[in-house]
Amino acid sequence: MRPFGRIVAIDDFDSLPIGVLKPKSISYHWEFMFTRSMFRTADRDRQRHILTQVARLVDAGIITTTAVKDLGRINAANLREAHRVMESGTAIGKITLTGF
Repeated sequence: MRPFGRIVAIDDFDSLPIGVLKPKSISYHWEFMFTRSMFRTADRDRQRHILTQVARLVDAGIITTTAVKDLGRINAANLREAHRVMESGTAIGKITLTGF
């Protein structure tokens, strides 16, 4: 990554060697959709505007899903298949299961 670059994550990590970012002054940011509502920030209504804009982009086909494979109802066999595909290292996009 280039100096002064930015990393944005939506996932949690058990351990993250954040110190390796310091020499390049790389900033690390988490995005969490519920921060405004959880902490009742003064700008919490902004989330409504953000989600409305995302909905417009989805409806216009500008943003599309990364789901590429639906394995059907959640059951032991389909869970095993999902794990097999993920562990193969060949999966691109999201694998979904239904019926929760």
